[in-house]
Amino acid sequence: QVQLVESGGGSVQNGGSLRLSCAASGSTFSTGVMGWFRQAPGKEREFVATINRSGSITKYADSVKGRFRISRDNAKNTVYLQMNSLKPEDTAVYYCAADQATWGSMLTDFRSWGRGTQVTVSS
Repeated sequence: QVQLVESGGGSVQNGGSLRLSCAASGSTFSTGVMGWFRQAPGKEREFVATINRSGSITKYADSVKGRFRISRDNAKNTVYLQMNSLKPEDTAVYYCAADQATWGSMLTDFRSWGRGTQVTVSS
């Protein structure tokens, strides 16, 4: 089992930037795909970005493409989400997710989840 802890959330103004981090511990040797999801108040949790184990393949939701960048440092067992040009509609709780599988982008593809970090973007 992998434990995930997110950090880096906060409040920024429209157009600002934040970098989220997610540190993995426990059975990290088995961690394959890692991803970020988000959930806004009153809405379902949605896919944001995902990255394979080597970092060579990434996928983004259309709503964040060109503004967000996912990366990982396997030596530190950490995945990052660099968020630029933030908009008020990006306001949500952001969750880190991981799985042993080599790839995935759906909620059901991930078995390990963090508790989330709040991101608030004001206009």
